[in-house]
Amino acid sequence: GLTEFDRSQFAKALFLPEATLAQPTTFREAQFGQPVNLRGAALMNQVDFGDASFVPGAYLNVAGMQFNPDEAKLLGNRGQIGSVISVPTLQGNETLLRNLVRNFRSLEQISDANQINYLTEELRLRELSKFLAGVNLNSASEAKLLRIGFSENQVQAIVQARSQQRLRSSTDLLKLEGLDLATYVKVRDRIVVSDRRGLVGWLSTATQWLILSSLLWLTAFGTSAGLVLGVGVMAIALYALLFWLVDRLRRLRPVPIVPTTEESLWMLGSTGTLALLGLSAIINNAEFPLRTLLCLGLITLPVPAVLLTRLYRQGRFHDQLTVSYFMEDGSMRELRILINRLPIIPKFPFYRERYTNILWDRRWNWMNYLDLSLNNLLRFGFNDIRLRDENLPGLITTLVWYQWSLGLLYIALLFWTLSRTIPGLNLLIYFK
Repeated sequence: GLTEFDRSQFAKALFLPEATLAQPTTFREAQFGQPVNLRGAALMNQVDFGDASFVPGAYLNVAGMQFNPDEAKLLGNRGQIGSVISVPTLQGNETLLRNLVRNFRSLEQISDANQINYLTEELRLRELSKFLAGVNLNSASEAKLLRIGFSENQVQAIVQARSQQRLRSSTDLLKLEGLDLATYVKVRDRIVVSDRRGLVGWLSTATQWLILSSLLWLTAFGTSAGLVLGVGVMAIALYALLFWLVDRLRRLRPVPIVPTTEESLWMLGSTGTLALLGLSAIINNAEFPLRTLLCLGLITLPVPAVLLTRLYRQGRFHDQLTVSYFMEDGSMRELRILINRLPIIPKFPFYRERYTNILWDRRWNWMNYLDLSLNNLLRFGFNDIRLRDENLPGLITTLVWYQWSLGLLYIALLFWTLSRTIPGLNLLIYFK
């Protein structure tokens, strides 16, 4: 038979914990004003949430749900159903999350599969954070256990229990005398149970946390091309401004070597506009925009800040001080991909003859710095602009090569994200 709840309105929470849904069940066009609790349920057949609406705060709690995508299907609107699925912890739910990904890939709902992947990695990041900052019940001092909320009697019970046999799970606390559920709920987000952590183990976990948090905050773990493009646009604007600054603002005394007011306004206006476009993309696509901006800032700003501080403190004293540090290939002016491009002009005379210094007196000179930043980050641009290799401060060389190196990472992230978000490129849907 078929169990139908089509067009039903659920003003209160719907509880189906540990239910066995052996028959096809439909909630098509249903309206949910509160969460749907499927915790521990067993899906043995098709469950359809097509065209269902969930108010903000309503979701599907599927923690511990038994679900085999080869025998059952979870259906819903493309791009919606994956976003309303909720699982509180990774522990005990990894198989379920993998099966949900398989379910949506078999339906070719790539965005929903990506949502589940993102949820999985977000839960993994929480576990890593807890491991790094949480109080380890197997090694924490009595004073530390007291600080997080245990009473003296409870601390003694923990110390006595772990002296006999190490704790294996935080829920082992509930087996100890004097430890009630209320205490466990109060401290569960601040405790972790593991073997003693050495420095190497802690550093390894911290490295995993840094990599995973960067992937989540800069790319939504490869699920948001808009977010990745926004990050790239902001990086292009930032480094274009930095290249222009080091090239055009040389000194104030004795003879000023500075850009004109008109050029400054054009440069600041263009990079500011690009930065606003990138910021808009980040705000619209990132779950935590401030974290994304902080992560982007930590990657792109500290090294240039140190280099520019040293450069302007020590000053620049060399020949060709009134000539640009950057050169352009004037043989071709067209949109082109420069995959194998390095940021410095070639060594041999045959190739060097094609490069000439950027001319500062041209009205649109400021656009060259945008092109250079685009070349460096995306290997793509309208003109091939590179560093000269004579009378060039090493700090400027380091700045350009640093952005070029970031470009390698950015291109890898961009292609990885596109391969996961564009159905025609996503080969994973063909694998179970």
